[in-house]
Amino acid sequence: MEANGGDGGLLIEGQGEPGGVRRFSHEAMATVFEVRAEHPDARYAAQAAQAAFALADRLEQELSRFLPASDISRINQLAAGERARVGTSAMECLVIARHMFDVTGGAFDISIGTGLTSLVLDPEQCLVHATSGGVRLDLGGIGKGYAVDLMAELLEEWDLERVLVHGGFSSVLALEPPAGRDGWPLTLSDPKRPARVLIRRTARQEALGASGLRKGDHIVDPRTGAPARGRRAAWVVVPRPDAARARTSAGDGPRIAPAAVADALTTACLLLSPGEIERLCAATPGVEAWILPEPDDDRTGTSDLLHFGGSGTGYTSALA
Repeated sequence: MEANGGDGGLLIEGQGEPGGVRRFSHEAMATVFEVRAEHPDARYAAQAAQAAFALADRLEQELSRFLPASDISRINQLAAGERARVGTSAMECLVIARHMFDVTGGAFDISIGTGLTSLVLDPEQCLVHATSGGVRLDLGGIGKGYAVDLMAELLEEWDLERVLVHGGFSSVLALEPPAGRDGWPLTLSDPKRPARVLIRRTARQEALGASGLRKGDHIVDPRTGAPARGRRAAWVVVPRPDAARARTSAGDGPRIAPAAVADALTTACLLLSPGEIERLCAATPGVEAWILPEPDDDRTGTSDLLHFGGSGTGYTSALA
């Protein structure tokens, strides 16, 4: 059996790959991106994957706060009253991030409480106006998912439709599955006990995001400044829209980017209450979420997985 995954316990599982599935990997954004694509021409599939990886590299140059010439770094240097012109990708990410800030009541905040709402976005002109200084943006919670979304669209332009793309296993986008399969086989597992499989899912035309706390306190509640507590992991599924709906221009509103949205929601789900997650899923058709709480008794190390959204009403234990 093959299984690969990261801190969030999201795994790609299977009894080897079907004969026509090619695998390609590339390091970018401090993680490993992978493309799995079924195509009879190995050379053509490799060229398509390299084009997708080149896109990821370009996005990193534009979106990383660690690169002084990036769009995000230039925004972080703005003083009150100043403005910066940014590229389409940065503006799309900012519009998506601001929407997710509103949807989650501030639980997802790329400024980590430094003042996202003080930035005025002008998507038509790709301009960012700062009404106050000191805003510090970090797209780490959404950038990988956004890259996965655009990479998948590019692969479709190359006529690769039976594709799965992931960025470090925390951001996964499944298009059409290999021939003869219902979907790409994925599992959700306890990050502290990877052998403990919680959910098996056959993914098709959907994005899955995963967040976990196995490496310690790296997720902070921007509303309080306190680290996330009481949750071991969170997973979110967001349906993928058709290509025509997804590819909107920055002036027409945010790109419908399911992997980016799933990334943002998994971070928020480590912080929101069960009732807030229930209402969020109820208001967004097709979105599902799972939360693995930290067990009350460390001696057992196990707890029930909570499931929100989907065809059910309210939230239930997925292990019941």
